[in-house]
Amino acid sequence: MRAHRRTHRRSVRVEYLLPDEAESAGRARKLTSQFLARPGRRTAGLDAEHIGDATLIVSELVTNATRHGGTCRLRLHVSDTRLTVEVYDDSPGRPRVRALTTWGESGRGLAMVRCLAQRFDIDPVSGGGKRVRAVLAL
Repeated sequence: MRAHRRTHRRSVRVEYLLPDEAESAGRARKLTSQFLARPGRRTAGLDAEHIGDATLIVSELVTNATRHGGTCRLRLHVSDTRLTVEVYDDSPGRPRVRALTTWGESGRGLAMVRCLAQRFDIDPVSGGGKRVRAVLAL
């Protein structure tokens, strides 16, 4: 008879509601870095580079959500193998990645997110609005 050993994957999730204010992106960066830098998260494969990438992604997505969609929800989910950032807003409009220009002052955020994330998607949410999700491999 062979014994089966179950592997327990650790995961943790947190969610924040952020108001429609310019300061929300800064607050989201701070909340993200504090959440991910907790001592227990280090064992899940998170290092300073992952935390920096996640914080940049959060900043860009929350900035877009509050600028174009009003109040937003930020959800972070960390497992042994990935870090998922989800931002929900009420706008039905689909964000688009614009072509980068030398002199453009905006429009680079989603392009950066797509470069940093292993997976990036935008999905409508029932009842209106959308979810923008970026997944980083750990």
